[in-house]
Order: sequence, then C-alpha cells, then structure tokens
Amino acid sequence: MSELSGTESLGDGPSPRLRPQSLMLTVLGNYVLGRDIAVFSGSFIDLFARLGVGEHAVRSTLTRMVGRDLLSRHRRGRRMHFGLTPRSEEILQDGERRVWRLGAVNTDWDGRWTVLTFSMPESWQRVRHDLRARLTWAGFGSLGNGMWIAPSGVDIAPIVAELGLNEHVKVFSGTAEAPTDVAGMIREAFDLDTLAAGYRAFLERWDRPHPAPAAPDDLTRYLWTTTEWLQLVRADPRLPVERLPVDWPAVRGQEVLMKLRRRYEERARRIADQTIEYVPLTSAETG
Repeated sequence: MSELSGTESLGDGPSPRLRPQSLMLTVLGNYVLGRDIAVFSGSFIDLFARLGVGEHAVRSTLTRMVGRDLLSRHRRGRRMHFGLTPRSEEILQDGERRVWRLGAVNTDWDGRWTVLTFSMPESWQRVRHDLRARLTWAGFGSLGNGMWIAPSGVDIAPIVAELGLNEHVKVFSGTAEAPTDVAGMIREAFDLDTLAAGYRAFLERWDRPHPAPAAPDDLTRYLWTTTEWLQLVRADPRLPVERLPVDWPAVRGQEVLMKLRRRYEERARRIADQTIEYVPLTSAETG
C-alpha cells in the first residue's frame, strides 16, 4: 500500500484527503486522550505502517505537531515519547463531542440563530482570515457584507476576545421572522452541495457489506472511518434537518458510522493495545 500523500487515490481505501496529521489526531483521541500517557515514537511508526503511512511521514508529522503545540516530547533514556498538550486535549474533546455526542444531524432545532456582524479596517487581512476560519469551525456561514449566521446558540465571546476584536464585533440571537426565506438563507450561507457530496462519498465507501477490503485489519478500518467522518462533521454546521433537502445523506451516514463503530471498535482497541508502547506521565508533566 502506498504512503498517503493527501493527493493520491486509494481505491477501496479511505478518502484521499486523510492526511497523516488527521489520522494522528484520531489515534490520539481514541487511545491517548484521558490516560496521562506518552506514546513511544516507534509505536506510532508501527501503527501507521498499517495505514500505509511511511516512517518519514510519521516522524515529520510528530515534529510538526510538537511545533504547533499539539504534542509534547518526553524522553525516557534513549527513547522519545509523545504526549498530549492542553491545546490538543481541547481539540480532541471537541472532536469526540461532535462525532459521538452531537452527531451530524440536528433533529431538535429550536428555531434560534446566532447572528454575528463585524467591521474592521481592510488592512487587517490576517485578522479577517483568522476570524472567518474560527467562525466556520464554530458552525457559521456567511451572508456577505460581514454578516455570519449559525443555526444554534454559539458562545463566540472567547474567539472574539482571543483575536482582540471586542470593539469590532456585534452578536445577536433570535428567530427568523417573515418574510425571511429560511431555506434560501441556508442555501446562501452554507455550501450544501459540497457537504452532501462529502457524505455521499463516505456512503459509497462504507455503506456496503464489505467496506474497505484493502485494509489489513479492523484497526485500520476504524481509524479510516472515524477520521473521514470527523473531517465531514467538522465542516458541517449541523443545520436543522427539517430545513434540508429530502434524503439528506448525513442521516444515513450517521447510521452507517454507528454500525461500523459497533463492528470495528472492540477489535481495533485490542490491536492498538498490542501495538502501542507508552509511559505514564507525572502530574508535573501533564500540567
């Protein structure tokens, strides 16, 4: 199996967009989060070989993630181990919440929207980019002219404060009133075609009797499945299902994900336990 480059197709394997860092976050979220441990670098190399990712790519990914404050290094003798940081714990907990607790399908919408507007100098291009990226991550879509909407209550205050934009942002919460075309507003603010295409591609790969036959074991299948799904739900604002097209593919996708979790999770964890060498971290190292 060839190394995942992020651009080549793997046929019956996962989405070609599954980069090593995305897979690494799935591994960390499933087998490291909440355990106060650091994993031996050689274990990552062995585990990722199952996924078709070579040693050089794994080492490069570990180095980049340390540089981004997503991993911390811990030396034990001649061996290097890698543990979580507060930043990566926050990201992984958010991923767990989106995938297994919230899910991709919003069936209990109360009709309320969070509306945000901002105005800042044109020269603040970098800040604009950062704000837009954070808003997209938080489930907002753009209606243009500095107005963004999200189909739920969103606490935007921490994001705005972190970017130093308290004086440049206004936030409101409420329902849409007549003559607002809510369905049209959703189509304008959110790229439904791209979202739907992602879910349909997921179903083409996984909604069949024997998905991913090229995978060597259930650990590989589980990591591929959950990583791909996480990429989808991170880009999905959880729009109210009653306002979406009939047969919205996320509904079936969620069912398939849960079925595959039941099929793969237990055996995947047994393989991971046999593969991963780790050391416990002290309270000083985890603090």
